[in-house]
Amino acid sequence: MNEADTDLPGLLKKAADNGVELVRFFITDACGNLRGKVSSLSSALPRFESGIGLVKGTMAMNMLDQLQADTGLGAVGEVRMVPEPETFTILPYAEASASVFCRMEELDGRPWSHCPRAFLRRQVEEAEKLGFRVLAAYEPEFILGRESDGEFRPIDRGLCFSSESMHAADHFITAVVKALKAQGIELEQYYPELGAGQHELSISPAQPMLACDQYLLLKETVRALAQAQGLSVTFAPKRSASEPGNGAHLHLSLWTADGKQNLFYGDAMSSPDGDMGLSQLALSFIAGVHQHLKALCALTCPSVNSYQRLKPSHWSSAFTAWGFENREAAIRVPSVYRGRRESSTNIELKCVDSTINPYLALGAVLACGLDGIRRKLSPPAPVAVDPAEMEADFDLCALSGLEPLPRSLNDALTELEADLFLMKSLGAELVNTYIIVKTSEVAAMQDDPPFAFSQHRQRY
Repeated sequence: MNEADTDLPGLLKKAADNGVELVRFFITDACGNLRGKVSSLSSALPRFESGIGLVKGTMAMNMLDQLQADTGLGAVGEVRMVPEPETFTILPYAEASASVFCRMEELDGRPWSHCPRAFLRRQVEEAEKLGFRVLAAYEPEFILGRESDGEFRPIDRGLCFSSESMHAADHFITAVVKALKAQGIELEQYYPELGAGQHELSISPAQPMLACDQYLLLKETVRALAQAQGLSVTFAPKRSASEPGNGAHLHLSLWTADGKQNLFYGDAMSSPDGDMGLSQLALSFIAGVHQHLKALCALTCPSVNSYQRLKPSHWSSAFTAWGFENREAAIRVPSVYRGRRESSTNIELKCVDSTINPYLALGAVLACGLDGIRRKLSPPAPVAVDPAEMEADFDLCALSGLEPLPRSLNDALTELEADLFLMKSLGAELVNTYIIVKTSEVAAMQDDPPFAFSQHRQRY
């Protein structure tokens, strides 16, 4: 996949030369699941030009595939899935197949209000108006193992970061990395995580739309290759109550329009050891995200299962805290790399998991950060300890702007509805449908944890 590669006839010829017979046309639903239709390669060209029909009710389906008719979206009404040629990718794990991501348009060509790509594109355009180029990357974690006789056995039980776990997963991870590279996706880091069979893959930062596309391709690649090797994999926030949670941490930085200068790097505030420096622009961005953090959870931790993971003192973040190198803070400023301090300066949002729609999540975070910049906000004091240790100290909490994050999806949706800025940014039609869809998941699963765990393991 190449952002600059939009020679459609050339792309289709290359695909034919590589034995491609089928093209998967994808959109991402409100729950972050890829849905779409498949065309033969020979008939793909006119579909690129005209788009493919899709019933509007698709965006009113919850993760249980239940249509929420009170959204006003149902069997009547159609939009067009319009492929974006720069996202065309030959799939190394699927026989004779390629994929392309699509935006959703009304029949007259107007962007459809419910299109997640359109929402993210609007936020990127707002950043560009201010002279910023955005770089972003998701870091998904997953649990890998085998199902046998109805029992899940993790692929390894090694220590966190251990060579033992690397050895156990080597064949699989190597296949994944090769398949990602074939799709134009470069691995930045890989390592075994804390839980049995838990692993993390990080890919290089990219401009927002590409970052979301690559995140989805990474997940599809991991799933497909796991299936091919007889393995079971889940990106669900919590596979079970007793296992560590899976996050999908979001990294962000703002650069000059030419991409030559990282605008988050500066001397407005330094870390306690003086090694990391943030600009006032970075601080204002952090302040904007911090101010909207509880509402953002409805989009970054958007499932019933998310709140099984979002617990105090679990390295997942459970409070509205930010800090330097603090893995219990919702907004973390990671350490920089010697010799490239400026280029490696970024912020990490930890209250993110793989039940997201990545376009909605990233677009919402970006909107809130830009809100902080426009209003020249300053964040509260950074937190240098586990925020759970501060919870009983009222004065210290006030100084650090410390509050608990929502403890359930229902609480997060309530916070979203109360956040007028974020509601307006999303647009009435999109956000109202989203809230109805997510509320239906609360009704179906919140009082039945075993059912919720099983459904999320399967779906994500």
